[in-house]
Amino acid sequence: MQTEFEFTLPKGYLDADGNLHRKGVMRLSRAMDEIVPMRDPRVKSNPAYATVIILSRVITRLGALEEVNPAVVEGFFACDLSYLQQFYRRINELEQENLEPQVVEKPLPETLPSSLSESGE
Repeated sequence: MQTEFEFTLPKGYLDADGNLHRKGVMRLSRAMDEIVPMRDPRVKSNPAYATVIILSRVITRLGALEEVNPAVVEGFFACDLSYLQQFYRRINELEQENLEPQVVEKPLPETLPSSLSESGE
């Protein structure tokens, strides 16, 4: 089973030294990755901040950076943040089409078995 996925940011993260980091790796999320941020005071005051913390937990590599922490994620361009949110949902199979049960349409028989008929005969 694949647990890590490579990505390339549309714009890239520009660090304090002016280096651009575009290629990275994201691992599959675990339950704790979504539970732990809910305890963070920054999330309690701004629920949208959970995204920042979750991404900082699941991005294992980004360019030559030693670590990806919330401060790094805060510095992402909006298009890169949007890309990573969609990438996260896709690799963790959270997209809406993946959550809907698969319905296989099977034609009904022309005559129902007697046990299923209305009269029960």
